[in-house]
Order: sequence, then structure tokens, then C-alpha cells
Amino acid sequence: MTTDVPLYSSPRSYYRDSVAVELAPCFPLNSDTRADVCVIGGGITGCSAALHLAERGHSVVLLEASEIGYGASGRSGGQILPGLGTDIATVEHALGNTAAREIWEMSREAVRLTADLVARHAIPCDLSWGYLHAAVKARHIKELCDFRDRLARDYDYQALSWLEGDALREHVVSNAYPGALYESEAGHLHPLNYTLGLARAAQQAGVRIHEQSAVLDVEEGSPARVRTAHGCVTADFVVVAGNAYLGGLIPWLDGRIMRAANYMVATAPLDEAQVAQVLPQNDALSDANFVLDYYRLSGDRRLIYGGEVSYDGREPRSLQARMDAKIARLFPVLAGVPIDYRWGGDVAITFNRAPDFGRLGTNLYYAQGYSGHGMALAGLAGKLMAEAIDGQSARFDTFAAMPHRRFPGGERLRTPLLVLATAFYKLRDRL
Repeated sequence: MTTDVPLYSSPRSYYRDSVAVELAPCFPLNSDTRADVCVIGGGITGCSAALHLAERGHSVVLLEASEIGYGASGRSGGQILPGLGTDIATVEHALGNTAAREIWEMSREAVRLTADLVARHAIPCDLSWGYLHAAVKARHIKELCDFRDRLARDYDYQALSWLEGDALREHVVSNAYPGALYESEAGHLHPLNYTLGLARAAQQAGVRIHEQSAVLDVEEGSPARVRTAHGCVTADFVVVAGNAYLGGLIPWLDGRIMRAANYMVATAPLDEAQVAQVLPQNDALSDANFVLDYYRLSGDRRLIYGGEVSYDGREPRSLQARMDAKIARLFPVLAGVPIDYRWGGDVAITFNRAPDFGRLGTNLYYAQGYSGHGMALAGLAGKLMAEAIDGQSARFDTFAAMPHRRFPGGERLRTPLLVLATAFYKLRDRL
């Protein structure tokens, strides 16, 4: 092994091969240093926290074990959505209607924040608006329409409209869906360029970013000490933003999330006639199954398609054939179009699918477990942690009040139990 090969190198994907943002050098940490805040993790959560803290006048060091955007932030479907990974009723039951409305409005703010950050920092990430929540079965129609009506009635959310027939085919040209909710406040972007754009903005605001700097130990205290193999950051506050890639660094957080692997493909670029027979309005789409599939067009008109799930760390059987067959059933017009890229990565889910925000002691903050809704919400999480560190914690505490159970079964049994439960929902999706 040569010494110039990174210890943690990012997998090849369409996103890695279409990077449009260049960072200043992010050399590994190789000495001891001091900062107001040490951020652990270079995804959207960590980069947003670092940026917002620096804009508030704090000195910040960000440590990333691999490269910026190595985890879910640089591998995802790129959907920018209001809401959470769980139904808003889960929040109502846990915290009451007033807090649920506050959280719903903050989730909408997360979408607006994304758009603002893209515009303010000139991030070339192909941000586009329009999203479809597609019914696959008749029972999904009632569920989706009830969801639309409830949000309009109880949350004054008017951005959802029902489409079917010719109106639906103006957005997605497939016979797979009896109807869909169109959401005008949701959209999609190139997730890795967005994450890199946040990191670039953070650097320009004065944040010191160190890649290839895996954290080995966090010594809690005032100040805290964050150690890597070749250096130590002494800081008044620590932001833990490793999510699915934290690797047991903070033992108390173990068991509050589970890693779930998702898989994606990108086709060769489509021509204009093919685009017109797939997603003519450039919307993103996800279906209403529990184990859902999702897709969108890239800036250079590739179909980026994601789906399947694995909780046990192993790639599902016949994954390539199954994903290719799904695309062929949805869009026969794409027969013969090559698949140029295949990749996968982990997201973190919580037991109730609501995000897990909190603090340990008085000076260690964390946000994790977005459960598939992190592209917009992670940016807000970073902003809320910056607010809390600056003494304005009310909004962060609204999220942190959400109760979370550990996954049952302990270290040995929680994965088999989750695999068993998911098998039930997969069977239900087929009925």
C-alpha cells in the first residue's frame, strides 16, 4: 500500500464523477489545535453547523474521517422535502399539536433554507422544483388523499394537489401509478455538489476542514478534547454529525439508530424524446410503498433510480437484475439504455423514524437518524445546533424533546428483528 492512498476513499458513483465544486485543500489534522467548536462529520449536518457557527463568529474545526460528502450526503437520491421520515401524527402523539405544528413549519423552513444556501453561495447543484408521491395500489390513493386533506386542514399546507389520468402523465409517463400527489414546495438536487458547496462556503467563512482525520476518542468536559491519530482539537463545544457513519464513537448513541443500506443506479444520458416519455416536467418521484423506490433526472438528463434496502450489511440477492427490471417495467421506452453507474450507501433510521436531536452534558450536541428525510432537514439541524451553541436553544429543544426508543434486541438481535419486521412490510407492499 502506498502512503498517498486515502485510508477512507469514496466509492465511484455518478455524483463523484460529476463534481462541480472545488474546495481549498483539506489536509489531515497533524497537530494539536484550539477552537470554539469542533464538528465531527463532513456531511450536510456537519457542514451546515460549521458554516452557521462561523457566520456567528465562532472559530470552528471540522474533522471528516474520509472526504466531504462521503456518507449519505453525497450518495442519496437528492430529494428536498418538507416533513419527517415519519407521519406527523407520530409527533402529535409524542409532543402535542402545538409542537407538531412548530416542527412541521421548521421542516418547511429546511426546504427554504436549502434554496437560500444554494442561491447565496452560488452552489452548482441543479436544484429543481416539483415532486410526486405516487400511489402504487388502490389503498394508497385514500392514504395519500387523506394525508393531503389533513395537512391542508390542520397545518394550512396547500402545496399538495392530486393528479391522475392525463394530468399525471404530464409529469410521469408510466402506467404504474393510478394517481399521485404533486408537491410544489419539494424538489431535488445533486447532493454531493450541494454538500461540497456548503463546505466551500464554510471554508470561506473561516472554518478549518480536515479530511482523512477519523476521530478516535472524544473526552467530554469543559473544554472537550477530540483526538485523531495525529492531533487533538480542544474545544468549548462539540457537534457530533457522523449519523450512520459514526461507528460507535459515542457509546451512548449506540442503539438509537440503525444503518440501512440503499442502492442507486444512473443511466446513460437520455435524449429529448426519451425525457418527454419519462419525466417531462423534471419532477422527482417516490412511490408510497413502505420499502419505496424513488427517481429523478440529473442535470445531464440521466435517470437516477434508487430503491431496495438492506439492514444486515449484505447486498440483496439479484439486486442488479431486480433494479433493472423495475426500470424496464416503469419505462419501456428506456429499453436498451445502458446503466452507467451503480452504487450504494447507508442512511440512519430511528425506531419511530423521527430525527434524533439532543445534547450530552452541556457542550456536546448531536443530530442523527433522519430516516430518509435528511437532505433538507440536515441543513436545518446544523443551523439549529449553531443557534443552541449561541444560547438560543428553543428551536433545537423542540426537536430534542421527541422521545426515542432504542431498537429492541440489543447488539446481537436488533438487526435480525428489524430484518424480520421489514420482511413483513415488503410482503404487505406486494398485496
